[in-house]
Order: sequence, then structure tokens, then C-alpha cells
Amino acid sequence: MLQQVSDFELELMKTIWENGGTALYAEIAAGLEKKDMMTTKNTIISLLLRLIDKGFLKTNKIGRRNKYTALVSEAEYQAAQTETFLEKIYEGDAKELITTLIQKDLISADEYEDLRKHWKGGDKTE
Repeated sequence: MLQQVSDFELELMKTIWENGGTALYAEIAAGLEKKDMMTTKNTIISLLLRLIDKGFLKTNKIGRRNKYTALVSEAEYQAAQTETFLEKIYEGDAKELITTLIQKDLISADEYEDLRKHWKGGDKTE
């Protein structure tokens, strides 16, 4: 099971995933700046080290610089978080989750129908 990450740690991971799964510090800082999420270099480095400790990243030296590589893909993280959410909130009952999505208009009837067709194998491109 994957450990939880803070919102800011998740933004660091998203920046690395958006960069193809690897990034130098400068690329991470530039990605955060585009999102108006700049903070101090020390904070970013501390959070990157925390992500390494949690098993989300590894680092390789390139000369005097560190290259950070994601050990967890975005899809793996999303799946793990979805499972955790489903267990915590709906006690594992996916039907209740889907019912809530539909009742609260968080998923449209068209999206629901597309998903239904997809899972029945009827989603053929024309």
C-alpha cells in the first residue's frame, strides 16, 4: 500500500509525471512556477527527500545535479488512492460510489452510458 502524500508533495509528483517521469530540480521548480506554487528551494528539496523516503522517487547524480525519477506512476497512485477512498468512505461498495456520482450530477448520463458501453465491450470506434 502506498503512503499518503501531502498536497504539495502531490504537486511535485505531478510535475515530475508531466515531465515524463524524471526531472531535474530546475525543471521541477519551473513546473511549480507555472502553477504559481513557488516556495523556497529548501522546502522543495525537503519535500523531494520525503518523497524518496516514502518510496515515490529515486535520485541519480548527474554531475553535481540530482535527477529525480518517479518510482510510482500517476496511474498507480490514482488507483491506490481510489481504493483507499472507496474503502474509507463507502466500505468498498463501488455501487454506492457510482450512485452518489449520478445522484449528485458528478457524472452525466452520457458519461455513464459511455462507461456502461465501454465495460460491456460495446465501445467500438466508428
